[in-house]
Amino acid sequence: MKLSVIAPLYNEEDSVKALYESITGAVEPIGHEYEIIFVDDGSIDKTFSIARDLAKQDSRLRIIKFRRNYGQTPAMAAGIDYASGDILITMDGDLQNDPRDIAELLNKIDEGYDIVVGWRHKRKDKLITRKIPSKIANWLIGKVTGVPIKDNGCSLKCYRANIIKNIPLYSEMHRFIPAMASIAGVKIAEIKVRHHERQFGVSKYGLSRIYKVLLDLLTIKTITAFSNRPLLWFSFLAIPPLLVSLIAFSLSLWNVYSGASTLMISIAGTGLLFAGLVIFLIMSGVVCELIYKTGSMQHKHLAILTSNIINSKKS
Repeated sequence: MKLSVIAPLYNEEDSVKALYESITGAVEPIGHEYEIIFVDDGSIDKTFSIARDLAKQDSRLRIIKFRRNYGQTPAMAAGIDYASGDILITMDGDLQNDPRDIAELLNKIDEGYDIVVGWRHKRKDKLITRKIPSKIANWLIGKVTGVPIKDNGCSLKCYRANIIKNIPLYSEMHRFIPAMASIAGVKIAEIKVRHHERQFGVSKYGLSRIYKVLLDLLTIKTITAFSNRPLLWFSFLAIPPLLVSLIAFSLSLWNVYSGASTLMISIAGTGLLFAGLVIFLIMSGVVCELIYKTGSMQHKHLAILTSNIINSKKS
């Protein structure tokens, strides 16, 4: 079994060497083949040059460099795509996650779990700007997605490669991986992990990320709740414009039958526009439903064909 340890880096020149040493010190005693992947997310300091020098001394260390800063999720997604291990471990590059917890994560994987999530139960962060918003967000994410993870924001996670490589990541989606994976019925565990105070640099997180998380949460809810029922979801979306359209047409008709000589053109036009939107949403749902059903049938036929081929070989 091969391990891949993935760490995005952004302006972490003071942390890179210590991070590399702590990862190798924690992973080597485990006894598995491993690789370390550092993803330089467009750093403007010496992060990349230091990481590159380390990679020249150790072929197990691989470096990915972005031309500019794209954010943690794209950096993590690049590392996941590039990784060749059977088990993938992700972590932050600021030394707040402890690589010594990797062994415990792998023990849970050996028990049959597909994803193991770290829980920073003694978190070393600011109360107002980090801890309280995090607790609220984790509670909200659990209620909306139905996956009650105590610490979705902890980057220290362990995945089976065949699971994580099939989950699309964008925006701030790395924190929603357990919720996304729950669609496939994977087994998820959560364990307590260490968390250290930041030693170097400044935090890249803040309250400004909240709106992105809320938008991503809406996307996740849509995917998890209506992925196999797109027509139902589009029908729900069509209800508000349908109500507006009915009200507009009712006002226009009432104006005509009340004896007024002219039709309320503006209101009638508004009703017509919203009626067109309703038709568009319903037809979009129909198209998505056809795509989903067609894809499901193709997968079913492929599974039957594969089963027949295997049976024919056995006979």
